[in-house]
Amino acid sequence: MLSPRRRTEIIDALRRGTVPKSGLDVLAVGMDRFERALDSELETVSLGGAAFKAIRGEYGSGKTFFGRWFQERARSKGFATSEVQISETETPLHRMETVYRRLIERLATADMASGALHSVIDGWFYRLEEDLLAAEPALGLDAESLHQRSVDLMEQRLSAVSRTAPAFSAVLRTYRDALLKGDAQLAEGLLAWLGGQPNVAASVKRAAGIKGEIDHFGAVNFLAGLLTILRDSGFAGLVLVLDEVETLQRMRADSREKGLNALRQFIDELDAGRFPGLYLVATGTPAFFDGPQGVQRLPPLAQRLHVDFTTDPRFDNPRAPQLRLKGFDLDLLAAVGGKVRDIFSDQSVKVSRVRSVVDDDYILDLGRAVAGGLGGKIGVAPRLFLKKLVGEVLDRVDQHDDFDPRQHYALTLADNEMTLAERASAGAMSVDDVELEM
Repeated sequence: MLSPRRRTEIIDALRRGTVPKSGLDVLAVGMDRFERALDSELETVSLGGAAFKAIRGEYGSGKTFFGRWFQERARSKGFATSEVQISETETPLHRMETVYRRLIERLATADMASGALHSVIDGWFYRLEEDLLAAEPALGLDAESLHQRSVDLMEQRLSAVSRTAPAFSAVLRTYRDALLKGDAQLAEGLLAWLGGQPNVAASVKRAAGIKGEIDHFGAVNFLAGLLTILRDSGFAGLVLVLDEVETLQRMRADSREKGLNALRQFIDELDAGRFPGLYLVATGTPAFFDGPQGVQRLPPLAQRLHVDFTTDPRFDNPRAPQLRLKGFDLDLLAAVGGKVRDIFSDQSVKVSRVRSVVDDDYILDLGRAVAGGLGGKIGVAPRLFLKKLVGEVLDRVDQHDDFDPRQHYALTLADNEMTLAERASAGAMSVDDVELEM
C-alpha cells in the first residue's frame, strides 16, 4: 500500500517527465522475467560475493527506470545503493576519484534517499561499541576505554584496507576523536574528504595527518573500505549503477580507450574478489555494446560481455552478463498508464470520475496517439506519454467536472518538450526543423 507521500512523489515526477526516485515497484511492468535471477545474484553478493550486469536497451527502453527499480528492490533486501551517470566532463569512467565522489554523494539506504555516508559511518561505530559491550559489559562503565577499544577494533576490521590506503583508517580515527571532543566542524570536514570532496581545508587534513585529495587509486581502495564498513554495519552490500555508459562513444579517443579499459579492470577485479559485497550494473545502448566505437574496441571487454541476442527475446537468459530490455509495446504502455491512473485516483476525492473518464480504452488511445507522434516508435514514448497523461489529462479531469479528454483535449507534441531521442523519432516536419551543426 502506497503512502500519500509516495503517491505524491511518483505523480509529481511523472508530471515533470522524470523517473520517480521511489515507488517504482508499483509502476514496473515486464520485470518479473528478471526478478528470480537478480534476487539470486543479490543473495550471492550478500554472502560476500560480487556480481556484474550490463543492461542494454535503446533510448526510451527504460534503462534508467530499470536501474532505479533494481536499486529500490536491493534496498528492500538490506543493500545500500548508489547511481552515477557517466559523463565526459564530470564523471569520466577512467577517473575513479570522480566516480567515487558522486557515488558517495548519492549513497542511499532504506532510511536515507541520498548522502547516507554520515549515518553509515556513525552507525558502524555504534555497531563496534555494541560488539565490544556484548563481549565485555564492564566497558560500559568506562567511556574512555570503550572509545579506545572501539578505535582499536576499527583498525583491526580495516586492516586489509589500511595496507594499501592507510589514510582511510587515519581519517576515521581522527573523525571519531573529533566527535568525542565535540568538534563538529572538524568531523564534517573529515567526512567530506573521505567522500572525495575537493577543497577541504588544510587544517582538517593536518589534523588527520593527510595531504592532497583522493586520487584514482585511492578511490579504488576507499571503495573497498566502504564495502567493509557496510558489511560490518549489517548491510547486505552495495549496488552501484553506472548509468549512460554509452557516453564513452562520444568522448575523445584517448578518454574513450581509458574508459573502456577502466570498465574491463572493474569487472576483472570483481571476479578476483577485490570488492566483496558489490553488485555493479552498467547501462548502455546496443550500439555501445555492439558498435565500433564502444565495447568492441577493446576485445578483452567484448569477450567478457558477449551474449548471443539473435534468438527470440522470450528465451533470453537473465543470468547472462547482459540483459536485453525489449522496450515497450502498446499493451505494456497502456498497462503502465493504468497503474498511474489508479495511483493518481487514489489521492483524488473524485476516484470514480477519474477512473471512469480516463478508462482503459482512453489510455490505450492516448498511448497510440503519442507513439504515432513519435514516428510509431513506442519504445521512445513512455516518458512523454506519462507526462501527458498526468499533467494534461488526469489533472484536468480531477480539477474540472465538465472536462472530457475525448471532447476537450487534442494531443500536441512540442519540440521544446522533447529529448533529442524523442525529436529524432518524431522526425523533421519541414526544412526549418532540420538542425545543422555549424
